[in-house]
Amino acid sequence: MKNFRRAVSMALQYRWNVTAVVISAVAVAVFWGGNIGALYPIVEVAFQGRTLQQWVDDEIDKATEKTRELSEEIARLETLAADADRKEAGRLQDQLGMLRNRWEAEQTALGWANWLKPKITRWFPNDAFQTVVMIVVVLMIATAAKNAFIFSNLILLERLVQLVAFDIRKELYHHTLRMDLSEFGEQRVGPLMSRFNMDLQCLSTGLRCLFGKAMLEPFKAIACLAGAAFISWRLLLFTLLLTPLTALLIRTLARSIKRANRRAMEENAQLMNVLSEAFHGMQTVKAFTMEKHERLRFHVVSKKCLRKATRIAFYNALTKPSTELLGLAMIFTALIAGAHLVLNQETHLLGIRLTDRPISVAALLLFFGLLVGASDPARRLSDLLNGLQAGVAAADRLFPLLNRQPKIADPQDPKPIPHSFMRLSFERVHFHYTPEQPVLQDLDFQVRAGETMCIVGPNGCGKSTLVGLLPRFHDPVGGRIRVDEIDLQQFRLRDLRKFVGMVSQTAVLFDDTVYNNIRYGAWQATPEQVYQAAERAHAHRFILESLEHGYETNVGSGGSKLSGGQRQRIALARVILRDPQVLILDEATSQIDLESEQLIHRALEQFIQNRTAIIITHRLSTLELADRILVMEAGRVADLGTHQELIARCDLYRRLHDIQLRQTA
Repeated sequence: MKNFRRAVSMALQYRWNVTAVVISAVAVAVFWGGNIGALYPIVEVAFQGRTLQQWVDDEIDKATEKTRELSEEIARLETLAADADRKEAGRLQDQLGMLRNRWEAEQTALGWANWLKPKITRWFPNDAFQTVVMIVVVLMIATAAKNAFIFSNLILLERLVQLVAFDIRKELYHHTLRMDLSEFGEQRVGPLMSRFNMDLQCLSTGLRCLFGKAMLEPFKAIACLAGAAFISWRLLLFTLLLTPLTALLIRTLARSIKRANRRAMEENAQLMNVLSEAFHGMQTVKAFTMEKHERLRFHVVSKKCLRKATRIAFYNALTKPSTELLGLAMIFTALIAGAHLVLNQETHLLGIRLTDRPISVAALLLFFGLLVGASDPARRLSDLLNGLQAGVAAADRLFPLLNRQPKIADPQDPKPIPHSFMRLSFERVHFHYTPEQPVLQDLDFQVRAGETMCIVGPNGCGKSTLVGLLPRFHDPVGGRIRVDEIDLQQFRLRDLRKFVGMVSQTAVLFDDTVYNNIRYGAWQATPEQVYQAAERAHAHRFILESLEHGYETNVGSGGSKLSGGQRQRIALARVILRDPQVLILDEATSQIDLESEQLIHRALEQFIQNRTAIIITHRLSTLELADRILVMEAGRVADLGTHQELIARCDLYRRLHDIQLRQTA
């Protein structure tokens, strides 16, 4: 509940909206109880062919007469009690107590009747039929007013829920952007998307239930119970004896529903993950004719979701008849007790005083009507259990994600990036994702400013992990990386990632125009600067000649409307426009055609002049750009030197070189 209370506190920040929701709910409740209260004048007055003036006069006469009779009886018993022995005097005193209570009740009724008489005389017609018409008109006006407040309540409620959902969605997205890259490895896309989709919807449903019916229905029940208490609060308490049993049942079911909803959300996250993997890898699925396997995998996960949904439906279905049965038991208890009081004109049942004066048929019918009016909101509240518990379960999945703090963060006292530097130093750097599987071990080397260093090695030797340490996608678990004498962790992340530019093996483009993709990360760039960067990346010509709308062409999701070489040149133009001091290329030409590779090679020759560059590659043409080459094996530095030096002394480098020669022959 702690997490759900956090969502509620976010809603309470919109205090005017919440206040308006509460006021409209209270107004609906007042009209709800008031409309049921109209049952009394209809039965007591209209059905007997009387006017309200006649009814109030009769009430005054009856109360006056009853008060006189009770006064005489009290005086008689007081006289008898004065001459009686102790035992008889005790019995007479009990009777006197009951009579005095009855006399006070009659006096109260007389006072109410005298207070009402001038108002009824002034405002209501002195005709039975016109009285009925007026009651009906008042009921219609009250119903219209109630519906107007219901409409207002629904609109205000939805606005409140959507505002909170907007805030949580925005905060969740902002927090997701700050998460470490390692978190995206652990937190797969499907479950993460499920947080934004199903979990947020369930949380919105929970808030809608809480500030909607969970607030409105109790107000309606309170209004009815207040009316029933006005008729006889003792009879109401007698009727509510079964309430604790109902509350215990609802509490037990609520816990079961919450557990079932949490498991359903987990299974839904798995379902989203299966869908995401299948849709993103559809080409592979079809190429390997794995449709049957994917159908089976989807069937298994869907079946689990079905079982969880069925369990939720079972608990939800059990809630309604159980609470309805207990509600009927309460009403039947009131019916039996009320029937005894009316038929015998008694005020006591089993020696327990339930009313101050004998209750009339009309008052008892109104009492039952108000109980039914209170039981209907209670029944509706039982229907809300699933929505509320789903919201609680969703909050328990959403807010822990928001509470997670990134391990890689800005220092408290950041240092500025130097405008020029002498070297990048890797000093005994160690890194692992899990202690049992080290990725980098004892790396110790330097990259001189303005130098181009190529990194080669077998697949899985840690090349990409190594260059990922420079922009602090990860931090070393041991050792340090320095710019001159300053540790990377002393720089602000924003400054460091402007200092380091990166082009990866797979160019990531967004579903936007070519122009916006090039200036992604440099929104302040002018059109001339964008065009110049495209020209330096040898992309300007194909953009103008091959694309229908030139720079305003939408590249599609992930750049799907462009070839691999075109995507890579746009990605290179983006880095050129950002103009970093250190350039990292991670197999940037490994998956493109020969023509694009040659164009990118020419662009790199120009761009890396007087710039520090670290290039992961296995291409001989790219190795020609290197001042020195770092050879890696099993997460360690196998050798470091020029091409000629490595050919002469490094067996691993010679093998890699010979393999590449054979592939290009």
